[in-house]
Amino acid sequence: MNMSFASVFLLLLSPAAGFMHSSAPSFGRAPTALYAEVTVALIKELREATGAGMMDCKKALLETDGDIDEATDFLRTKGLAKADKKASRVAAEGKIAFASDASSKAVMVEINCETDFVARDSSFLEFTESVANAALSLDGDNLDDLLASDIGGSSVEETRQALVAKIGENIQVRRFAGRGGEGSTVGGYVHMNRIGVMVELEGGSEQVAADVAMHVAAMNPAFAVAEEVPEEVLNRERKVLTDQALESGKPKEIVDKMIEGRIRKYLQEICLVTQTYVKTNDKTVGKYLEENGAKMKGFTRIVVGEGIEKKEDNFAEEVAKMASGGK
Repeated sequence: MNMSFASVFLLLLSPAAGFMHSSAPSFGRAPTALYAEVTVALIKELREATGAGMMDCKKALLETDGDIDEATDFLRTKGLAKADKKASRVAAEGKIAFASDASSKAVMVEINCETDFVARDSSFLEFTESVANAALSLDGDNLDDLLASDIGGSSVEETRQALVAKIGENIQVRRFAGRGGEGSTVGGYVHMNRIGVMVELEGGSEQVAADVAMHVAAMNPAFAVAEEVPEEVLNRERKVLTDQALESGKPKEIVDKMIEGRIRKYLQEICLVTQTYVKTNDKTVGKYLEENGAKMKGFTRIVVGEGIEKKEDNFAEEVAKMASGGK
């Protein structure tokens, strides 16, 4: 539906939109005299400031005589009751938080929100760091255990709900992963809060692991070493390369020799240790590790919002739906 701002404005001021005295919602007090002053612009401003639904914003403004600050407080007092409702909204922004301890254990946690604005909010950032530190004390990667963990006298889940009430957006602790322990060296790198990598080595140093983690963030290798590549992946690639070579008319015995060379090149491209190290461009990652007395054990790479389908809001359509009673 393509609607002009003027059309949206008229819809919101129409009787069907609930701005006339006869159909105004009631919160248990006398109807305000400022219904006509609760404009589309006010509703949109409150919605963007709080993340609340449009009907909730309209009702809050009617309850508080159009005062944005009071309406914001009004919505926040109802925040905990609305935390579950906010959970239905798509949270595909957020932050990757990294934490490590003296035992060479490290964790990364992905915590999502709805907008990049909230992803930079100090309260949100403080929450992500607290959750990452709580994850360090856990064995395994069970999310329920993390949500039940204590941070500042409350569980992670209770603190999350309180943050939803304060900020007004859907916030979710989505996943976490850990690496390391006795006998390992772990280093991490987080790029722009959105791409997190942990690299686990045998030997070496945290700095070497962090340097390789930066490479992984940039190049996104599929596997750490060739031994990790499943046979079905190699067979599929081998078939594609064979079919391509046979179509060129070359004899099968020549094709077989060509394919093995191409498979070796394919493995070099998809495996971390055989990729060219991006910081120097003059050696492989494996050679860099060897020079620093380290051997690759594995890596973990997490990207904010990976696999979450983002929804594009249409403000005019949402207003039209509200004005028609949600039909």
